[in-house]
Amino acid sequence: MPYSRSTTVPVFLLFFVPLFSFAQTHDVAQTQNPVHAQTRASSDQASTQAADPIPANAQHISKQTRYQILRDFETQLVYARAVFPMNTKGLRLQGGMITPSGEDLHEALALWGPAIKPGDPARISFVQIKGDHIHFEINGGPTRHKKWYQRVEVTGAYGTPVTGGEPDEAQTNPHGSFVDLYFPKYVPEMTTQQLRTLLYPVLDFTARNKEQAYLDTLPPKVKTAIQAHHVLVGMNQEMVLHAKGKPPKKVREHDGETQYEEWIYGEPPADVDFVRFVGDEVVRVETMKVGGEKIVRTNREVVLPQADKDKDREAKKEPDDRPANAPSLRRPGEDSQDVPKPAAGTGASPVPPLPPPDIPQPSGPPNEMMPARD
Repeated sequence: MPYSRSTTVPVFLLFFVPLFSFAQTHDVAQTQNPVHAQTRASSDQASTQAADPIPANAQHISKQTRYQILRDFETQLVYARAVFPMNTKGLRLQGGMITPSGEDLHEALALWGPAIKPGDPARISFVQIKGDHIHFEINGGPTRHKKWYQRVEVTGAYGTPVTGGEPDEAQTNPHGSFVDLYFPKYVPEMTTQQLRTLLYPVLDFTARNKEQAYLDTLPPKVKTAIQAHHVLVGMNQEMVLHAKGKPPKKVREHDGETQYEEWIYGEPPADVDFVRFVGDEVVRVETMKVGGEKIVRTNREVVLPQADKDKDREAKKEPDDRPANAPSLRRPGEDSQDVPKPAAGTGASPVPPLPPPDIPQPSGPPNEMMPARD
């Protein structure tokens, strides 16, 4: 018995000491977790703050900074803040100004369509640092790139080429774009956070999701209305989709010569909203309350830059005075007043019928047979 009692105490201590140390370590970890969380939150907040501007007398970019930029930015997921046209020209960013813009950007979008829209997630696929600018390709870029092994050709028997499988669809039909960040003279020495700040007009590195990236590109009044799920007169269809979602019902009607489309949200006995579009702009919002009250809003509540572009585009469509040396099909000395005009009530001037062509007739009686030619 004394022998067994002496062996029981060490065994009890063998299980008690690790348990005590684990409980103490667990308590220390719990007390340190808030500190780590606060440190992580402060680091995230510091990363979202704008970096200091690049000095005017900064040196040329170093080799180590080049490697760091390539390592940090290639294959990084970002959100677009500007629209990228689907062409081989891309965007040019210099001093916070984006080109093309205005009417030139609208013509490129009408001709090629958008490759990336504001708020869309995008991936930086290629970064190249040149003399006075940095080239960033988005979603593979607008042109096709091949790997070195995809350019290798293997010839089989009788000179027949051996293919390596089907080509990648992203390479045969690219839908990406690019942005070139230009500097006054050369690419200066900078930090990665300073470079993100320079790219902020076109790319958002801090957005958590697509919705946040899109809202950051809108005016404050529109952003507040979308967050409150409220539609303003003057919004476009994309803004209404972010504010109210897809409409359960759509109706297309005519108001005189004007064709409009109405999106209907809600069903009785709840409130029902009728959002009317003419083109891509909200021109009327009608709300039917549960108690029978009818609220109609037609005055413009928000003015978007696109509306000003449309006005300029319509002004350009108005006929202008023709220059004196404009090309014409009139003969020399012929005045426009001398051109014959169609008679009243007719759509076009009558065209006299052409006379039948002169066909030589054979001589002799009509029933006489012609001699056969040898």
